[in-house]
Amino acid sequence: MGSLFFEGLILQAGLIFALGAQNLFVLEAGLKRQHHLTISLVCFLCDMTLILLGVAGAATLFTQFPGLKILIGVFGVTFLFLYGVSKIFFNEKAMLKQESSPIETTLKRSILLAVTFSILNPHAYLDAFILIGGFSSKYELLQDRLMLGLGAGVYSGVWFLLLSSLSSIMKPILEHPFRMKMIMSVAGCVLVFLSGKLGMDVVGWIQLEFSTVSHHDFMNYPVSPGRLFTTILY
Repeated sequence: MGSLFFEGLILQAGLIFALGAQNLFVLEAGLKRQHHLTISLVCFLCDMTLILLGVAGAATLFTQFPGLKILIGVFGVTFLFLYGVSKIFFNEKAMLKQESSPIETTLKRSILLAVTFSILNPHAYLDAFILIGGFSSKYELLQDRLMLGLGAGVYSGVWFLLLSSLSSIMKPILEHPFRMKMIMSVAGCVLVFLSGKLGMDVVGWIQLEFSTVSHHDFMNYPVSPGRLFTTILY
């Protein structure tokens, strides 16, 4: 059991390290010290839920209903683009005014954004359902797959906690309004870039879906999972 848990840790370590939208959001929260621990917890819970569902076999949803992945992708592209643009045109005066609003409202907004970045992210489903879930399928027993998923989920929690907490060493940079404006603008450009990259992926999924599924199959879903499995992969 311990080896499976450690195997899950190592697997997730190789998947989560990339600078994605979710990691960038957690890093930003840590830099600004705005409910960063709560945001880390929410992102961890979302990742853990998706991973456990993935190792339990939820990937069959994408094989039987490939349009679900495309739909999530469209919403993800829209959200990343709009949020990125808002960062590019970031106004530090507006932020100071927002910080003076009630804590409850700010906390709710932070939680909502954390859930959005975690759920409206097709790559999270790819990691949890296809990569981790597919990797765990070599183990027949459900308890073994769940132990591997637990290890992967725990690593997510540790990663988000470190990412949001250690970013505080950059806090002196944020004391200068111009520097903060530049950081937010760069973050916004990265998010817009990620939205464009994801958009190209979604177009590819749509083209692949229509090229591999005949009109007859399209009118008679679900088709066989084996036939549609390639529509999930990049």
